[in-house]
Amino acid sequence: MKLVYMGTPQFAVLPLLALVEAGHEIVAVVTRIDKPAGRGRAVAAPAVKRAALERGLRVYQPKRVREPEFIEILRALAPEAIVVAAYGQILPQEILSLPKYGCINIHASLLPRYRGAAPITWALVRGETETGNTIMQMDQGMDTGAILLQERIPIDPKDTAGTLTEKLSLQGAKMITTALPLIASGKLLPTAQDSSQATLAPLLKKEDGRIDWEREAQEIHNRVRGMSPWPGAYTVLDNKIVKLIETAIVDGSSEPGRLLEKDRNTLFAGTGSGLLQLLTIQPEGKKPMSAAEFLRGHRGIEGKKFEARISKS
Repeated sequence: MKLVYMGTPQFAVLPLLALVEAGHEIVAVVTRIDKPAGRGRAVAAPAVKRAALERGLRVYQPKRVREPEFIEILRALAPEAIVVAAYGQILPQEILSLPKYGCINIHASLLPRYRGAAPITWALVRGETETGNTIMQMDQGMDTGAILLQERIPIDPKDTAGTLTEKLSLQGAKMITTALPLIASGKLLPTAQDSSQATLAPLLKKEDGRIDWEREAQEIHNRVRGMSPWPGAYTVLDNKIVKLIETAIVDGSSEPGRLLEKDRNTLFAGTGSGLLQLLTIQPEGKKPMSAAEFLRGHRGIEGKKFEARISKS
């Protein structure tokens, strides 16, 4: 099938490669513009752009997908379908109605649950035990289009947003290569979403990673998993940011945010209900480290308290 592929982050790479491997004609890859990233804020290309260029595919990076000039480019390419995976912009009706088979989206949730930009993260934060991918026919809404294909996958208790993204990317790649021939043959019939069951997965902000120690240990643990690797779950100690990379729930209790040390190797923090063991920590300006390493550099930490925010005084 003659396709235009639209995607940006790592999640969208495997589906693109699977479509190439399956023999589809990828006439163009559309991705977001290069942006500063990392500590040095050096300008970096999106993961999909890098993968596309490595395979000699034509890449477009419109600032806004609804620009008339870009829509004319798409019209000239005359794709039979546009496949979308975490592209990052809502497509206008002019684009949605352009291909013969429409615009087909790979969305990393069991729609109508977790409509929006960050379904993987919010499924983890909310403590879901399963998720999946939905292949859907796009309309002008935010992930509101009819469902063509849906498959489930269990969430492992140790999954983070990073590990779950890898699993869902692989699943999405298999699903889209299965779905396209069935769409072309008319064997996949669209099913309208039940919007009464919809939940949202809004775009992530750095502040979403802030830990509220009044919450239960399970809730905090889920937020740590969901916010890894970005934006990262964080708290404040001695007026400096501390990121929580890996945690575990253990029996016991203490005042919310209060630190408990054991054998100079193990570190716990009290929560609204239960104790949280801090396994891997990243102090401000440093690399991630084990609790034992952290304690070696923070003598006398027993009894100190994590705060929610940096003091302005």
